[in-house]
Amino acid sequence: MTSLTPLEDKMARFADLGVDTAYVFRFDQTFAKVTPEQFVREVLQALQVKRAVVGFDFTFGHRGAGDPAMLESLGAPLMQVDVAEPFHLDNKKVSSTSIRERLLEGNVEEAARLLGRPYQISGVVSHGDGRGRTIGYPTANISLSGRYALPRLGVYAVILRVGDRSCPGVMNIGVKPTFGSNEAQPTPEVHLFDFNGDLYGQLVHVDIQSFIRAEQRFNSVEQLIDQINKDALIARQLLQNMNNISSF
Repeated sequence: MTSLTPLEDKMARFADLGVDTAYVFRFDQTFAKVTPEQFVREVLQALQVKRAVVGFDFTFGHRGAGDPAMLESLGAPLMQVDVAEPFHLDNKKVSSTSIRERLLEGNVEEAARLLGRPYQISGVVSHGDGRGRTIGYPTANISLSGRYALPRLGVYAVILRVGDRSCPGVMNIGVKPTFGSNEAQPTPEVHLFDFNGDLYGQLVHVDIQSFIRAEQRFNSVEQLIDQINKDALIARQLLQNMNNISSF
């Protein structure tokens, strides 16, 4: 199953927020059979939880039998339960489903508005087939660090981040149909503007800013290069007014 924020990313965001310790439980057949009462007694009370914050539609225990009201009842008087109410934009409830739908449409701007941040994917830069360099557009091929919910296949204006450094670029995420690729999984490839460094083996984060076009198959490499030139120009124009880009 894909995720908007895979576990590794969640842990990084918790750390950024000052969380010192996170407990992650493996959801297997044994854990799935734990009753709501067992969950409160054997997990929450064993961890000496004093306050729990859950969503309005939170469920727990075998077959989701527990809800926020039950959690509050079972936890009293040792634990306070705070329930986060649904968040609305334009009179519509914000949900992971609505965000996924916007991503599949390529509407990453609206997905960012719902998320409160640009949609981001992360991974380690790995060696590809080197074809991009031969056509004048070397790319950072990214081996994703988690099972991300990917946006619509195509070309995007992006900002690639490594630590506190960032660089604008253009990303293709797809299966390279022009070259007859038989890749089963879409691969993100990022061409960075005005960059000549080496990112191999480094963990990078890609903020997906704007959709440019859908992936397509070209009749020749020359047609592909001509389109990439146009894509790069559009991406530069889309990103030129952003002030959170620092030089590598």
